[in-house]
Amino acid sequence: MQTVRWTELAAVERQRLLTRPAIRDGGSIAAQAAAIIERVRQEGDVALRDLTARFDHVDLSTLQVADDEFAWAEAALTSEQRQAIGAAAENIATFHRAQQPTDLTVTTAAGVTCERVTRPIPRVGLYVPAGSAPLPSTALMLAVPASLAECPRVVICTPPRADGRADPAVLVAAQTAGVNEVYKVGGAQAIAAMAYGTATVPKVDKIFGPGNAWVTAAKVQVAQDPAGAALDIPAGPSEVLVIADDSADAGFVASDLLSQAEHGPDSQVVLVTTSAALAKATLEQIHQQLTALSRRSVAEQALAASTAILVADLEQAFTVSNAYGPEHLILQIAEPRRWLDRVSAAGSVFLGPWAPESIGDYCSGTNHVLPTYGFARSHSSLGLTDFLRSMTVQELTPDGLRLIGPTAQTLAALEGLDAHGNAVALRLAALDAETLT
Repeated sequence: MQTVRWTELAAVERQRLLTRPAIRDGGSIAAQAAAIIERVRQEGDVALRDLTARFDHVDLSTLQVADDEFAWAEAALTSEQRQAIGAAAENIATFHRAQQPTDLTVTTAAGVTCERVTRPIPRVGLYVPAGSAPLPSTALMLAVPASLAECPRVVICTPPRADGRADPAVLVAAQTAGVNEVYKVGGAQAIAAMAYGTATVPKVDKIFGPGNAWVTAAKVQVAQDPAGAALDIPAGPSEVLVIADDSADAGFVASDLLSQAEHGPDSQVVLVTTSAALAKATLEQIHQQLTALSRRSVAEQALAASTAILVADLEQAFTVSNAYGPEHLILQIAEPRRWLDRVSAAGSVFLGPWAPESIGDYCSGTNHVLPTYGFARSHSSLGLTDFLRSMTVQELTPDGLRLIGPTAQTLAALEGLDAHGNAVALRLAALDAETLT
């Protein structure tokens, strides 16, 4: 990690420092994702099998996970592993169940009733990454709220292992959350398959889940096509920003930075601190802790694009953080809750030394599918309502139409929309005729 002083940087240098590496290569990634999407649309399952052989190095005769593979997955995990998945699922369900929206009915004027009602999205597709690091936790984060929302059809796409099977922990997590329709397809091709459908993979209405830069690019592209599928949030390579002062434990800070760096070489970690001594100690701890990591080489690649930023005070630290808009924000500072109101852009916030980011990744109950690339400035973390859609309803009595109909006529005339006004006028005239008779 490089170390820089924020106050010594020009505006253009600050902007570049906070630019994600994946965005710098965004043009070529978008073009590659578009080519994959078009091929899947044209060739369907043939393209899926060929791209799976090319990218995942496995030839598949069937794409869908069968019952015997689910049984194998169950037997492949220890009781302790299955219990951990179950415990995490319960905490996630508890937090998301509390988010259930309430339908509302409001009388806006005498005789005028307006309502807001919710319905589950009929068909949802969940993408669960499983490349160099399978993510059963993501299967829980997506499938649990989908099940709570009672979406009629829920499907999962996840990359196959080298032996042609799906990761067993992902399958157990899916079944624990109530999802039994899983396809062994990964990458941008999985997004295309769910967006447009193939002979095997069904078309869905909305796609959920994080992924690499190609997956994110594919989600954005199919969401822009009316024939494609909506996306949840822009959730790409993982990232974390830690704000720390001189009260922070350098070992804790280093462990949080490394927990994100090990996700992948395109992940990014940022330390923003008021203490040069803490920055130095954290970098030393990173070097020490790296030696014990099984994914050391992956973490080192991510660290090469990461930064430690020295700031003048905590106010400046939060200015930097809000400009970056991190997926995960950890506050390793004295009285962290006192500073929470200062946070305006973050996917998920972790307060104090005893809330490591990995707890949120797995089992606290909050969702770990979060906006990245700075989209935390405009997007929220994934929740139950993302699997629902709302619609409004209005009902008027004759007296209600008499009361507000003239308002609609006046506004229609202002806009020059005669048919709008006439739709009201005809009904008012009918009511007047009934009154006369």
